[in-house]
Amino acid sequence: MTIGVVGAGQLGAMMALSGYPLGLDFLFLDRSAATPAGRFAPVLSGEFTDPALLRQLAERSEVISFDWENISVEALRAATRGTRARIAPPLRALAAAQDRLSEKRTFERLGIPTTRFFPVDSRAALDRAIARIGLPGVLKTRRLGYDGKGQFVLRGLGDRERAWALIGNVPLIYEEFVPFDYEVSIIGVRGRSGDIRIYPLNRNYHADGILRLTVAPWHAPRLLRAAAQGLRRVLESFSYVGVLAIEFFVRSGRLIANEMAPRVHNSGHWTLEGACTSQFENHVRAIAGLPLGDTSALGHAAMINLIGKMPERKSLLTESGLHLHDYGKEPRHGRKLGHCTIVEASARRRDLRAARILRRLYPQLPLQP
Repeated sequence: MTIGVVGAGQLGAMMALSGYPLGLDFLFLDRSAATPAGRFAPVLSGEFTDPALLRQLAERSEVISFDWENISVEALRAATRGTRARIAPPLRALAAAQDRLSEKRTFERLGIPTTRFFPVDSRAALDRAIARIGLPGVLKTRRLGYDGKGQFVLRGLGDRERAWALIGNVPLIYEEFVPFDYEVSIIGVRGRSGDIRIYPLNRNYHADGILRLTVAPWHAPRLLRAAAQGLRRVLESFSYVGVLAIEFFVRSGRLIANEMAPRVHNSGHWTLEGACTSQFENHVRAIAGLPLGDTSALGHAAMINLIGKMPERKSLLTESGLHLHDYGKEPRHGRKLGHCTIVEASARRRDLRAARILRRLYPQLPLQP
């Protein structure tokens, strides 16, 4: 079976590496063949909306998936029409996750607590949103925002003009500002038969809006139950196939859904070494129609993103039990170039080692909860 993937970044590369032992083949579509996944599988090079390339991908694949959200639902639907290729995860879920307003309405419809929000399509609508939601608040682009991009925090009425000047030329959403205690994420997978498996809860730490550290399992049984319940509702609502992640704020012991990702997720990279079956293998199992694997943790894992510049490899690998993943990408400020993982027998030992490694790699890094 050949799995076609739109996007050939590091997520696609790890999907391919997890799928090859299962006898699966991969074909990617990306703007360039010089991508992380291009080291392991053929790449059709061109624009993501190129109808001829998308059609070729569909004709050469039994199932098509994607390793990021910002692709054209309409182009993908048109390309697969009349072919044998299935699309997984479903396009309805992809469309909902691409638009923050649709995403919030999905959470609301399914009874998953989320931030208060208001659509903004004009300068006057921004004033109405502020009157309805209050200040402080966050103005966000409805589409194409990630890693803290495409958003502006308004702390007073004087911020309105600057916020509108910076991002007011596209559809927006205004959300209440949540002074949360910390962030968690939950990752699960649903197979074609409807079988659902859920991974342990992750706790995530950021700097400059970019994920820097994930630890798992995060021992918070009540939060895990609530997060898993919300995840199941989304998976079942879309008749979902594949891996899905939901990020939550935690405030005073309560979950507030922030966003969902219809794909394998950065906060689940620890599963490569820290779970019985990684999120990447379970994703390809699900979309290929294979039985799902065990999502239990093998210990207490920490995953550290390597951002902007790769550390000296020999020095890093002197750390006992450390697993390094170099994506082979050109260094650039704020770019995710790789990650490393450790797995320990106790949460305390994991946390101490992760903190020490982080201080060594990024001594000035101010981690945010």
